[in-house]
Amino acid sequence: MWQLTNAVRHYPWGSHTVIPELLGEPSPSEQPYAELWIGAHPDQPSVLSDGTALDKAIMAEPARLLSPRVEEHFGARLPFLMKVLAADKPLSLQAHPTTEQAQVGFAAEEAAGVPRDDATRTFKDPFHKPEILCALTPVEALCGFRPVEESLHCLAKLQLPELKPTIAALARGGLRAAIPQLIALSARRRVSLVTAVATAAQHFVDAADPEFINTYRWASRLAESYPGDPGVVISLMCNHIKLAPGEAVFLPAGNLHAYLCGAGIEVMASSDNVLRGGLTSKHVDLAALIEVLDFTDGRVPVIHPVLGPGGLRYPVPIEDFDLTRVQLDAGSGSLHTAGPQVLICTEGTAVLDTGEETVTLAKGESAFIAAGEPVSASGPAVLYRATTGLA
Repeated sequence: MWQLTNAVRHYPWGSHTVIPELLGEPSPSEQPYAELWIGAHPDQPSVLSDGTALDKAIMAEPARLLSPRVEEHFGARLPFLMKVLAADKPLSLQAHPTTEQAQVGFAAEEAAGVPRDDATRTFKDPFHKPEILCALTPVEALCGFRPVEESLHCLAKLQLPELKPTIAALARGGLRAAIPQLIALSARRRVSLVTAVATAAQHFVDAADPEFINTYRWASRLAESYPGDPGVVISLMCNHIKLAPGEAVFLPAGNLHAYLCGAGIEVMASSDNVLRGGLTSKHVDLAALIEVLDFTDGRVPVIHPVLGPGGLRYPVPIEDFDLTRVQLDAGSGSLHTAGPQVLICTEGTAVLDTGEETVTLAKGESAFIAAGEPVSASGPAVLYRATTGLA
């Protein structure tokens, strides 16, 4: 068992308060704190209390730290990454590939000699990146495509001649026709379309028309930051979801999404494969995005936790990770699990005890526990625990 030192990512969309307050640093901060990375991703691994990077420690003793079964299934790597994500501004509209798509794309770019740190590189590794976000504060997000009939109504209600080609494509060929049609527009037509959409959407917001009001409000706001970006129009065809603290959403491969605002605990397969579709100044590989997008339409379920070993568990349909919220009282409870564990304390103070050593986690502090290591914990505190989903 080790206490961890973790890295912060200072992206422009980050919050100036949430992560600094979690870490006990001055708030509001001078620069935005977007993500706190807790894990063994090679780009920014956590560091153990003895000064060793967690990914290097795992590579040196994978069977002991991960368990033989996890090593056999995932290799000598921690298969998940935990983050604290805090957004004051919207993230890019994006999707992630399946394992097979990631392997093919990664191999192609490796063969082509594209440097892994190249800004135009699309596939950074050969792994998929499903993820779950559990809200710490109210969270708003675009997540998956809403039912086509609803999207048609949302677009048609704006009564814009500029939207007629998109509406026709959606009615004729569904999302597989409408999304590429938007992406293929010339820069001039994009600007004209997005400007018209933003103006019409704001009209309904100003009129307090409740139908699609959150969708229209966000489209207008997004157009201010990204004029001429087709992602503004695509957002009208996405589900707009709100998470209350304690609720979560799971994003499988191919799901088009964008976190709009709020903070949460994010756990994902340990990958950096992000295919952006808009609402960003970063590289956009539209051809690759179309290849990985899941054009299925319909509602995206909000995940509510169920009682599981050690606390409230958020069930997901994959084996890479498993997330549990652990509420500790002053008494001692067991955190034992067969796989490796990453823990972060978000409230109170937790004392972890293996029988041979103890680690005290204050708010914002985290720890790594080797596979199968028996650990008891006492509070009062709230911990979020990530481990693998292998039984």
